[in-house]
Amino acid sequence: MKSVITIGREFGSGGREIGKRLAELYGIPFYDKELLEQAAKDSGICEELIVRHDESVTNSILFSLVMGTYPLSPDGRINPEIPLNQRIFLAQFDAIRKLGKRPCVIVGRCADYVLSDCDNRVSVFITGNMFEKKRRIGERYDIEKTKLEDFIRKTDKRRANYYEYYTDNKWGAAANYHLTLNSSDVGIEGAVKLIAQYVELKESKPV
Repeated sequence: MKSVITIGREFGSGGREIGKRLAELYGIPFYDKELLEQAAKDSGICEELIVRHDESVTNSILFSLVMGTYPLSPDGRINPEIPLNQRIFLAQFDAIRKLGKRPCVIVGRCADYVLSDCDNRVSVFITGNMFEKKRRIGERYDIEKTKLEDFIRKTDKRRANYYEYYTDNKWGAAANYHLTLNSSDVGIEGAVKLIAQYVELKESKPV
């Protein structure tokens, strides 16, 4: 196993669970919220602040920052004079670049775009039917049934805004990923098997 698997996901589609099972299957690290801890450690930014701004767009940064032209402080860390939300995004960006040097599974946070120049990347997007997503979210959160769909749509909108601002790509568009799957059609285990088959075929392809 030599691939880095990145997973974009609709809220309630089971993307985190699928990613975790893939990591267990291959015996490689799994990063979702764990990535925030790494970003906080490397950047010196309080983890609570990073969690609060996770996958959210506030007052944005210029596209050039994403491309690596942002200023660093003398010790190599992100310049503390840059606005907080900008430093938080860059901290996650740097953490993904470091973690992506070895096989692992990374969920969300524009990882597919951040690692777009990595030949060993396999980017996946997980979608799902609203009925199944409402059922899954209803089991995890204490939310009135009548408000579940609105909660899901707003969460997906936030994720889409974050992804599309920082990548200039369309969130969930098939052309931006190696593989797109509907977990409601194939199930969690089916999604894991399909992604694993894709990884194996890609890795076995002659250079």
